[in-house]
Amino acid sequence: MTTTPLEADTRAQVLRLLGDIAPEADLATLNPAVSFRDQLDLDSMDFLNFMVAIHKAFHIEIPESDYPKYMTLNGCLAQLAASRT
Repeated sequence: MTTTPLEADTRAQVLRLLGDIAPEADLATLNPAVSFRDQLDLDSMDFLNFMVAIHKAFHIEIPESDYPKYMTLNGCLAQLAASRT
């Protein structure tokens, strides 16, 4: 599957935001289908800070009920792609 420049940029930006929240994490080994919390040992405040960072970086409103959709890299990228349509 080919990645568009926009998808690659979105992925890079999400990983940068995660790196700001969990600077000790090895994001190169991140499994895109596994929860950030499980892989990066994020607590609820870390995840909330990540949601705030996504909101600011991508200028989108994220209802709290949608937070679970952002818990994996795949889910996060899918939600961000859907927000552009």
